[in-house]
Amino acid sequence: MATEIVNVKEFQELARQALPKMYYDYYSGGAEDQYTLRENMEAFCRIQIQPRILVDVSKIDMSTTVLGYNTSAPIMIAPTAMHQLAHPEGEVATARAAAACNTIMVLSYMSTCTVEEVASSCNAIRFFQLYVHKRRDVSAQLVQRAEGNGYKAVILTADAPRLGRREADIKNKMISPQLKNFEGLLSTEVDKGSNIQALASETFDASLCWKDIGWLRSITNLPILIKGVLTCEDGACLGWMPMLLWISHIMDTHLDGGNSLPRMEAEAAIKAVEVGFDGIIVSNHGARQLDYVPASISVLEEVVQAVGGKVPVLFDGGVRRGTDIFKALALGAQAVLVGRPVIYGLAAKGEYGVRRVIEMLKDELELSMALSGCPSVKDITRSHVRTERDRLQSML
Repeated sequence: MATEIVNVKEFQELARQALPKMYYDYYSGGAEDQYTLRENMEAFCRIQIQPRILVDVSKIDMSTTVLGYNTSAPIMIAPTAMHQLAHPEGEVATARAAAACNTIMVLSYMSTCTVEEVASSCNAIRFFQLYVHKRRDVSAQLVQRAEGNGYKAVILTADAPRLGRREADIKNKMISPQLKNFEGLLSTEVDKGSNIQALASETFDASLCWKDIGWLRSITNLPILIKGVLTCEDGACLGWMPMLLWISHIMDTHLDGGNSLPRMEAEAAIKAVEVGFDGIIVSNHGARQLDYVPASISVLEEVVQAVGGKVPVLFDGGVRRGTDIFKALALGAQAVLVGRPVIYGLAAKGEYGVRRVIEMLKDELELSMALSGCPSVKDITRSHVRTERDRLQSML
């Protein structure tokens, strides 16, 4: 008799058993020494929850909105590549699970099902993730196809001018399948041993910079979010923070013994104001790009403070428990994105597995809210968590 799965983490072992080693390593691995991969989860363990008692929690409301779209809980499905390597139904199964759970799915630019197939499969609220291709017309056509098929936002992944060094993929000679979204536009077959890295180097536009965001704005009417922000100066580059407040934050960081942060030149600040993203996602790309960057959760609050409430801040990286979601919300995230657990659920049990992953996280979040004295998402505040920085400051 199979042992009952009682938490999201346990789906990882089921996925390992179900998948060829090459594919499991592709999904589970991180960059180089995988320090940041471990730290993404371990950093959550260093944040304590400070519950409130004698609060009426007989009814818990986890519902929220993201860019004005209603969702049953502040949990979204992160963009992850090539779902058909995990299950034959691929992103279609994932989208159906998102619809069943009334949550938002972000479809990967590197999906194995087409934009149109996912759109026609269900009524899930869908965003589209974008890497900018060296041939801008390819990216433009994909964005316009997404917009024409009812996708509600574009997520620009900005932390991948080149692909990170993922050594398991190199050893396994990981091969990417032909991606149907690009049929008729270009070939995604690369005649090299480990072709994931070669594919990225031949397609991703390493010259992309802030001045190019105007081009992206020109090809779509959809709201655009940027994914991959890890520092307050990049957050400030979104143009929503008065210069004096930004400098004040830098001075506070110096006084707290933090890292020195470079000042923005006036010209750069003006350019940043002109960019105007509609939201940001604090993310280190699942620790798959540059190793030894901070865990996403450790920089979330810094970015939230830099943005100053002008646009929503979403969070991505290391979420495995409802308590992780609670901590991210307390530090200012409007919602979290979940990546690997969704893939593990898909590999283990298809659409049902993805549903169970989301449902388990929702159940755990609901319990965390009840035990912390938070009847609704808006009741989760900064005072509900205690970070390492809080503990250090209390000793001064």
